[in-house]
Amino acid sequence: MPRTDDEPGKVEDLAPGVAFADADRDAVYRAIATRRDVRGEFLPDPICGDTLARILAAAHQAPSVGLSQPWDFVLIRKREIRSRIAAIFAEANAEAAQRFPAERQAQYRTLKLEGIVSAPLNICVTSDPARGGPVILGATHMADTDLFSTVCAIQNLWLAARAEGIGVGWVSILHEDRVKAVLGIPERLRLVGYLCVGHVRGFFDRPELEKRGWRTRDNVGAHVHEDGWNAQRHMPAPKD
Repeated sequence: MPRTDDEPGKVEDLAPGVAFADADRDAVYRAIATRRDVRGEFLPDPICGDTLARILAAAHQAPSVGLSQPWDFVLIRKREIRSRIAAIFAEANAEAAQRFPAERQAQYRTLKLEGIVSAPLNICVTSDPARGGPVILGATHMADTDLFSTVCAIQNLWLAARAEGIGVGWVSILHEDRVKAVLGIPERLRLVGYLCVGHVRGFFDRPELEKRGWRTRDNVGAHVHEDGWNAQRHMPAPKD
C-alpha cells in the first residue's frame, strides 16, 4: 500500500545520509581519541553557563531504550558536599586497595583516582528504571537497558566536554547508598556515574593508567569476532 503524506518516516523527513565533511569527521574522531579520565589536572575556574548547557544538552541527546530518557544529572558545587563525597571515596578506596595482590597494592596507592574536591563541579548521574512506564519498549528481555542508556548519556557528556576543553573524571570507587543519602537521591534510582568536571591544565597524550604502568590498551583486533565468538578477525590499522 503506498505511503500517505501523513505517515511518519517519509523520505522528506530524513536528513541526507552522507558522511561528514573531512574536517567535521576528523573532529569527531579527535574528541574520541583524546578523551581522558581526568583526576589531578583540574583548575578551580568555574565552567560558564553556556558551556555547561551545551554539554548537558549533548548528554540528553543520547539514545535511550524506548526513548525512556532514564537519566538525571545532580550538579554539585558546594565544597562541603564534595568533601563529604570525598570522604566516602577515601574509605572505599582503602577497601579497594586490599582486594589487589600484595605486589600491586603499593602501586595502587600511588594512583590518584579522583578529583572530587579539586574539580569545581561534580555531576552525579542517576538512572530511573521506571522512567518509561511499567513496560518499556526494548527493555522487556534485558532488564538493565536503562543503565546502558544512561552510560550512553555519560559518554555523550564526556565527548562534548572534551570538545569544549573541559575535563571529566569518572569516580566509581564509592559506596552507592552513602552517596545517595548525602545527595537525597530516592532509593529506587541507581547511581550510574559520579563525575568530576572542570577546566584543566591539559590532557595526557595517552590514558593516565597506561602512562603510569597499570595497564596498556589492547589492539582492537583482539576484541573483534567474525560470525561467532570463536573466530577472531584481523583488523588493519586505520589509515590517516
